[in-house]
Amino acid sequence: MTDREGIFAGKDPFAIARRWLAEAEGAEPNDPNAIALATVDPDGLPNVRMVLLKEIEDDAFVFYTNYDSAKGIELDSAGKAGFVMHWKSLRRQIRVRGEITREDGPQADAYYASRSLKSRLGAWASKQSRPLSSRATLVAEVAKVTAKHGTNPARPPFWGGYRLRPSHIEFWADGAFRLHDRFAWVRENSDEIWQVQRLNP
Repeated sequence: MTDREGIFAGKDPFAIARRWLAEAEGAEPNDPNAIALATVDPDGLPNVRMVLLKEIEDDAFVFYTNYDSAKGIELDSAGKAGFVMHWKSLRRQIRVRGEITREDGPQADAYYASRSLKSRLGAWASKQSRPLSSRATLVAEVAKVTAKHGTNPARPPFWGGYRLRPSHIEFWADGAFRLHDRFAWVRENSDEIWQVQRLNP
């Protein structure tokens, strides 16, 4: 394969990522938009967990969570994060690293409003990442917030989005005999031109 043809073709890495995700939506049995999000705590110890990516914008990737969760605290503290999207059905993955900012405005409101009512109430009820004495306690909290907020709850002030603007994106595809194809897109700042380089597998 000639370099940067076929599935790697294109001048915009976000367009390539959207194209790969669209293919995965037709191939993956569950959650094709799942990402393994990596953060670090104040001691530099990594944390990784699965999160659902909700949007690929023209220059960023957006996901949502509880700001008071372990991931939210670490994202706010470090201001940087990385993730990988892996699709076993396509034998491809995308790795992303970059700077983090909050999405805490109308876009977050609109996404929250699009969720099911139970999910919206669950966001109010869950003190994410903190100890929970029992599931019954959580169910009781859901009942409590349902009585308080009704059938059209506003977005909680502690819940919203994060936007990852990458300085590094890598597209990886499985190759015969472990000779995988890898292309890294790198830039120091979001206003710079991407530099693209093939990597050894």
